[in-house]
Order: sequence, then structure tokens, then C-alpha cells
Amino acid sequence: MASIYSMNSYSLDDYYGTTRTVQKEDKSFAGRLMRYGSSLKFAFYCLTHPLDGFWDLIRERRGSYAAANTILIFTIVVRIMRLRYTSFLFQKVYWEEINIFLYIASILFPLALWVVGNWALTTLFDGKGRLGDVYMATCYGLLPYPLIQLPVMIASNFVTIEEGQFISVLGVVALVYCGLLIVAGMGQIHDFSAGKNILFTIASLFAMLVIIFILMIFFSMISQGVAYFISIGKELMFRM
Repeated sequence: MASIYSMNSYSLDDYYGTTRTVQKEDKSFAGRLMRYGSSLKFAFYCLTHPLDGFWDLIRERRGSYAAANTILIFTIVVRIMRLRYTSFLFQKVYWEEINIFLYIASILFPLALWVVGNWALTTLFDGKGRLGDVYMATCYGLLPYPLIQLPVMIASNFVTIEEGQFISVLGVVALVYCGLLIVAGMGQIHDFSAGKNILFTIASLFAMLVIIFILMIFFSMISQGVAYFISIGKELMFRM
């Protein structure tokens, strides 16, 4: 089997201040495909070994943006499928009130807030992760959600309403599992202790609120400015 790396190697002083020998990556299509498959498979290692997994994800470059994007798309697809295929006993959906684009935005917008808010505090907390690292680790941490929700969605059509509490419990387990993985991932990519990582997580959540507040002020000022110029335009047209 062809290797995704060539035999040549070189020393690298990376962003994190460590020196190591790195093999040159095979740039062929087959090499890229194998690299993608390996990085996607590594996401399952992060599920069971989050501390070692997220450390290697960035430091050893075991992850990839392609795999991170795949996990994010898989998560969004499963979340949309839940609307259609979850039994009506456990989830009532009024399709005339659902805008699928806003529904997708309700997933991507909090993700973007978390990534930007987390990265914005790295200087204050002396974190080592970059914006792309935060995004990649967050997406890898989302994997338990589709893996748990997909069979739960199917099982919801074969259980009674009395047995439905297991459906709710598993849904909560999926969210908690994702949250724990993401927090663990942030601690590893920023190289924080447990206590500092908890404080950093709280600060990141607060940063998300600050960003929302700033965006609300920004769009409010824009809407008021547009309304002001429209009123001036109407006034000029009336006087003419």
C-alpha cells in the first residue's frame, strides 16, 4: 500500500515552540484521499481518548479541515433529518413555520460565536491555539451528536411513548458528551490546566454574549441610519 508520506523528512519548529521531524506529505490525489480518511478516522479516537486525541489532533497534525467540515456537515444533516424522521410522538414539527436556512444558521451562528469568542481570548489567557485549531477541535467534538442521534431517531419510530424517556435521556447524553469533548479539546490545544480551562470556557461563553451585544448594536445603528436616509429622501421628494 502506498504511503501518504514520502521518504524524505525535515525538521520543523512549529507554532507551539516544539521541534520535531516531519515527513513530507504526498500531494497526489491518492495521498490526499488517504490523509483525509486517516484524519476522519482519528475523530473516533478523540471520542474515547479526548486528552491524547486532541493533543495529537493539533500538535501532531492528525486532524484536517476537510474532516472537520465533514463532521460539521454530517451533524447538520442529522439535525435536519430529525425534523422529518423522528416520530411525532416525541417531536411535533410544523413545517409551514420552519425556514430551513434559518434552521441551519441556528447551528452555524453559535458555532461561529464560540470559535471567534474563544480565539479572541487566547492572548488574554496566554492560549496557544489558533483560530483554525479552535474550529477544527470544535467540529471534532461534535461527532457524538450525529452518532447518537441517528440511531435514536430511527428507534423513536419503534418505541412507545412510555419508553420515550430513553429517547430524551440519550438526546441529553449526546449534548453533554459533545460539550465535554469540546471543553477537553480547548484545554489541549491551548495547553491549559483543568482549572484554567474551566475559567477560560466561562470567559468564552461570556465573550459570545458580548459579541451578540455588539452585533445587535451594529445592526441597530445600520437600520436607524437606513431609516434616516429614507426619511430624508421622502422629504426631498415631497418638497419637489
